[in-house]
Amino acid sequence: MSNPQQLRYTKEHEWVTEVDADGVATVGITEFAANALGDVVYAQLPEAGDSVTAGETCGELESTKSVSDLFAPVSGEVVASNQDVVDDPALVNSAPFEGGWLFKVKITSGEDELLSADEYTAFTAG
Repeated sequence: MSNPQQLRYTKEHEWVTEVDADGVATVGITEFAANALGDVVYAQLPEAGDSVTAGETCGELESTKSVSDLFAPVSGEVVASNQDVVDDPALVNSAPFEGGWLFKVKITSGEDELLSADEYTAFTAG
């Protein structure tokens, strides 16, 4: 299982891209989380305009095994959610770091709490 080096991670198994020029980052769940969940069959994502707070629930993913809360890795305003994942939740399993992204957020805080790829890899190995 690889964790792309350019991403940052949370202990709740979300990933966050680097912030773009507009202050926006993309959020998804890691391959580790996707494998642990099993086949994702339903995704409830935050919508554009929603405010999210780092560490708080902002949606849920339902798999054939269980329902899991989705936690916001950072605080900010959601600017887009991935309708492709809502329509085809299996994208979370098949492409967690590409087409299976969940939402985009204009970050106001929380970036300092994110883990590097090496820190996250060590966390999941422990």
